[in-house]
Amino acid sequence: MNPNKSPSVASSLIITAFLLFSTFDFGVCEAEKGMIRSQKIGGIRDIADNGIEIETLARFAVEQHNTKENSLLKFSRLIKAKEQVVAGMMYYLTLEATNADGKVKVYETKVWVKPWMNVKEVQEFKASNEQSI
Repeated sequence: MNPNKSPSVASSLIITAFLLFSTFDFGVCEAEKGMIRSQKIGGIRDIADNGIEIETLARFAVEQHNTKENSLLKFSRLIKAKEQVVAGMMYYLTLEATNADGKVKVYETKVWVKPWMNVKEVQEFKASNEQSI
């Protein structure tokens, strides 16, 4: 084996590996309407089906807000939801709640869920600029 060729072979392999890895889109693939699209890890995405689990998180956020702020909001409905992969899952929820005066207002909340630790934590709860629909 010629010692002068080893460095060039090694550098060729390194360059080839770099070029291959630099062309990949590191993300998660998901099927949507018969097509596969890439979702970047850590990106915020809409939740198409606001099922009972997501509504339960919205109710939880209202309950936690009531406890923390000594208020009397009553959950009305979930308007929209988004999610983001973090150390667990961050949910961005827009919901309607009725205050003590009977007025329905829109609120935005962020709920962090770490299921392996059995943790749900409201990170933010605030009145929205959106009008009730």
